Amino acid sequence: QVQLVESGGGLVQVGGSLRLSCEASGRTFSRDRMGWFRQAPGKEREFVAGISSTGHTSVYVDSVKGRFTISRDNTKNMMYLEMNGLKTEDTAIYYCAADSSTPVGVTRSESRYDTWGQGTQVTVSL
Repeated sequence: QVQLVESGGGLVQVGGSLRLSCEASGRTFSRDRMGWFRQAPGKEREFVAGISSTGHTSVYVDSVKGRFTISRDNTKNMMYLEMNGLKTEDTAIYYCAADSSTPVGVTRSESRYDTWGQGTQVTVSL
């Protein structure tokens, strides 16, 4: 069974840091484009960051550029989101997702991702 499992969420103060991890199991994800999404209370789920299958290309939503870094280790079937300079508006459930349709490039489109994790809560307090 294909699974993505997120970890690393928690409660942190404004300006703090967290590192989210996404472990993939059930098949090799080294040919998948992957991404992080988040959903804040009362809001739609939004794209946060995406990374190509090789890890050479990444894209970010403007609100996290310069603060968040997405990376992956295909030898371990792992993806990460390093989050620094956290703000209260970063509070959300964070989801990792995989797009197995093509190994080329990066996509921001939620509809292209076919495998999702259960999410991990990130709460940023004053």
